[in-house]
Amino acid sequence: MVKIRNMFTPKSNKIGEGQKSLSEVVLEIEGMTCDHCATGIEKKVGHLVGTASQKVNYPEGKGIFSYDPEKVSKKEIIDTINGMGNYSVKKELPASSNGQGTEEEVTFSISGMTCDHCATSIEKRFEGHEGLISKSVSYADEKGTFIFNPDKISRQEIIETINKEGNYKVQKEIGGNGNLERADPGQHDLIIIGGGSAAFSAATTANELGLTVLMVNAGLDIGGTCVNVGCVPSKHLIRAAEQVHRAQHSPFNGVSGANPTFDFKATIQQKKELVAALQKKKYLGVVGDLDNITILEGWARFVDAHTIEVDGKPYKGMKYLLATGATTNVPDLPGLEDVGYLTNETLFDLEEQPEHLIVLGAGYIALEIAQAYHRFGTKVTMLHRSERILRTQAADITDDLTSHFTEEGIEVHTNVSIQKFEKNGDAIVAHTNEGTFEASHVLVATGTRPNTSGLAIENAGVNLNKTGHILVNTKQETNVGHIYAAGDCTDTPAFVYTAAKEGKVAVLNAFQSTGDMVDYTGLPWVVFTDPQIAGAGLDEKEAEEAGIPYETSVMPLTEVPRAQAALDTRGFIKLIRNSETDKLIGGRIIAPEGGELAMQVSLAIKAGMTIQELADAFHPYLTLSEGVKLAAITFNKDVSELSCCAS
Repeated sequence: MVKIRNMFTPKSNKIGEGQKSLSEVVLEIEGMTCDHCATGIEKKVGHLVGTASQKVNYPEGKGIFSYDPEKVSKKEIIDTINGMGNYSVKKELPASSNGQGTEEEVTFSISGMTCDHCATSIEKRFEGHEGLISKSVSYADEKGTFIFNPDKISRQEIIETINKEGNYKVQKEIGGNGNLERADPGQHDLIIIGGGSAAFSAATTANELGLTVLMVNAGLDIGGTCVNVGCVPSKHLIRAAEQVHRAQHSPFNGVSGANPTFDFKATIQQKKELVAALQKKKYLGVVGDLDNITILEGWARFVDAHTIEVDGKPYKGMKYLLATGATTNVPDLPGLEDVGYLTNETLFDLEEQPEHLIVLGAGYIALEIAQAYHRFGTKVTMLHRSERILRTQAADITDDLTSHFTEEGIEVHTNVSIQKFEKNGDAIVAHTNEGTFEASHVLVATGTRPNTSGLAIENAGVNLNKTGHILVNTKQETNVGHIYAAGDCTDTPAFVYTAAKEGKVAVLNAFQSTGDMVDYTGLPWVVFTDPQIAGAGLDEKEAEEAGIPYETSVMPLTEVPRAQAALDTRGFIKLIRNSETDKLIGGRIIAPEGGELAMQVSLAIKAGMTIQELADAFHPYLTLSEGVKLAAITFNKDVSELSCCAS
């Protein structure tokens, strides 16, 4: 069951000064589903005269109650809980003890040893450590047993001594009953800061390894950007907008366009229902029955390299994964804060359709939203400071998409310098070097920045780059040995699927020292405009920068039978090959549903296929995928002179 904690601590119902002694009872309680249930029980029992304190723990399913037996009985406390309806006391548990012995024994599973000398080396590290009574490390058993005085040396200090140098790492504490337990009482094996794709992938991987996980989430709801304010809502609205557009524009004789009935508010409401359903099914539902995973809502900040604080309460972890994601990078423009603006985090919940939307930016988020809302009937003006849209891509791609946008009626202004914003009644006015633009709403889509500024990350000693991204190596390790990072808060490709892979790799390296790395070779990606832009591998500029001799072929969709039959020949397919080896090294596509071709290109690159092998492969006729085959043939032949299905 997912455990969602709040940090509310109820006040004790204090008894009078005359109270001589208190009794304590520990009860196992069934029926709680969240921390709110625990709080409700505490408040109800707290109303009984004679109760001194009550602490109910939802994740552990128990409550500890201190009371004056002369004023209230144990039975009255139990009857009060049972009388609340959904809760029942299953049994009384043994009372907790606050005493602590002078001698404790702990056994750790230790990785990284390659011989008996390694075991001896670990033992020698503890020479002169006050409080360590004995140590016995076994290379063959991959474990070490330590007897110590907890008043003089802690479990954590033993762990840090083992981990501090070389390849040795404490993986788990081995309990006396053979089960794996936490390395310190109250310490989690893994603390994850974040609640998106990287975080959930890491959490489920850790659960498979039997690890205890605390996931601390704040800002966006559980699920992060993708399900809440990114991939899912945007693609839903894009498809709805396409439906409106296609109903109005038919290329076929005998099929006339019509104005469909369109309810913007109903479309947004359906989007909200979809987001809620997927959040429940794909995130909360995934970890719903995993007792090892606890979800805590609140802002985390580092106290030191091993401790975080959430709402004033400290938490310790053996290992950490930072997966805090990214958010809109709002530019510092005069008047912008005063007039108010939207981002993708707020726009998709707006139930009143904007009349005129100024879009700041021309990256993939700006482009997808601009076209979708234009097709809904909103007037859209794009203002961008660079010389062309989607400037990370080659000019042939971006010029083609720009022409399709302007043909639809979307205003695209590049090389724009914004001087200030101001209000004119209900309207927002943007003053620029190209004149003034007036609209009802402004959308800021000018890129993202990592969510690292509020972590007090300097207290942990983790290094950031100039843009605030967490620096990691190919194994997702930071410069601090037990702290890892994954997803958009790092300077790796910012996709939900790469974030998930990075989260998994981080956990495997942290707890199993697998040496796994994320291979971005042939990484596929899609921009969901219409026509879509998609790619995998290198483009011409990247090949040149890598010193790879290359050649390109371009197959216009006017020569692809599927596009001809659909009467939609917008775009082209471009392949890039190593001119010395004939191997495919990259591809770029602009085409209706062009994203469906990205994986074919990606797999061909990963498999090391040559252009000749791609050209020789069977492709089903009258599919868009045949365009990739034709683009491969184009390196050596003019396909316009070939018959259908020719090789």
